[in-house]
Amino acid sequence: QVQLVELGGGLVQPGGSLRLSCSASGIVFSLYVMGWYRQAPGKQRELVATITNGGTTIYADSVKGRVTISRDKTKNMVYLQMNSLKPEDTAVYYCNANFGGGARNYWGQGTQVTVSS
Repeated sequence: QVQLVELGGGLVQPGGSLRLSCSASGIVFSLYVMGWYRQAPGKQRELVATITNGGTTIYADSVKGRVTISRDKTKNMVYLQMNSLKPEDTAVYYCNANFGGGARNYWGQGTQVTVSS
């Protein structure tokens, strides 16, 4: 059974930092592109960042320079380090595992990130 479990969300003040973690099980981790997406109230889910097994990354323009995605092959973990957070970063953040351009696609349950003073 595939499981993606996110940890690390919470309430943070503008300008603050958070690190999200995602633990993956039930998949051959090295075969999957791992990613983080987010969905704000009333908006569609959107890409935040993705990372291949080789370390190639893609970032949304809205988070470039503030966010770093990484993965640990030995632990089947993917991380999202978010700095200089803004109120518009408030959303539910979802971990994603994608194989074969969507042939197999899995989501975590999501973790809430709220940026507010």
